[in-house]
Amino acid sequence: MTATDIDGKAIAASIRQELKTEVDTLANQPGLAVVLVGERRDSQTYVRMKKKACDECGIASFGYDFPDTATQLEVMECIASLNANPDVHGILVQLPLPPHMKEHVVLEAIAPEKDVDGLHSQNVASLSSTSTHAGNSKLDWTNLPSIPFALPCTPQGCIELLDKSGVVIQGKRAVVIGRSNLVGIPVALLLMHRNATVTIVHSRTLNAASVVSEADIVIAGVGKAGLVKKEWLKEGAVVIDVGINSVDCPERKSGYKLVGDCDYEDCKQVASQITPVPGGVGPMTIAMLLRNTVNACKRTTLSEAE
Repeated sequence: MTATDIDGKAIAASIRQELKTEVDTLANQPGLAVVLVGERRDSQTYVRMKKKACDECGIASFGYDFPDTATQLEVMECIASLNANPDVHGILVQLPLPPHMKEHVVLEAIAPEKDVDGLHSQNVASLSSTSTHAGNSKLDWTNLPSIPFALPCTPQGCIELLDKSGVVIQGKRAVVIGRSNLVGIPVALLLMHRNATVTIVHSRTLNAASVVSEADIVIAGVGKAGLVKKEWLKEGAVVIDVGINSVDCPERKSGYKLVGDCDYEDCKQVASQITPVPGGVGPMTIAMLLRNTVNACKRTTLSEAE
């Protein structure tokens, strides 16, 4: 068996086009503010990509850049002003922050309804407590844009990749490798909302390869290049590789290349579908950020009309 690539670039492009069409019909233009602290090149690159994607979809983007020496108070004062700005529907603080800042305190300063990263404790609680009942109706977890609060972007993107690739989640065994607050835990919750049987594998798991080999769906997000080998996989498993790791590659001009947490060429021999790195989950993360911003704008408009 040779796995079929799940083309995250193409799927994300399709979602961005759908969002552009939707934005054109809205009474108010959605607005996304991105707060960047410091001069990390990777963070600057991500911010440029997000601004470009906003422009493509007709979303207004606002950038607020601070030096590494900025105080936490200065950043939080900026967030407070954005909370009060009616033109801003989504606020994203680019992570990581400098060591002298308390990340959780800064993120909590964002108004929950403008938290398009889905990291505010109120939105995390909504996902964790399931919020399966809204009035007398259950939420439709097969329709993620309909969920009335922001879902974390990368986990949301993983589920969309599965859906767009025709993967049935309900009733399947799913293994999530990694238990981070950004990926592992929220994607496990989303899989459970879709009625998968979920196991989280982490650094203290005994016989991790054996556990992973029972999975129909594997989502890897631990930041360890090439950790998952074909021996870890069940024949025909679907693999979503969230990892982005830089490894030496002397034959390239840059001297490095990006690889995932899965040994891509090795795993392709056993998996039925797999996301490449790059070109898999990454583009979906930005697409979901844009979707969260558009949805936040729609919820604000609806609230103002009530």
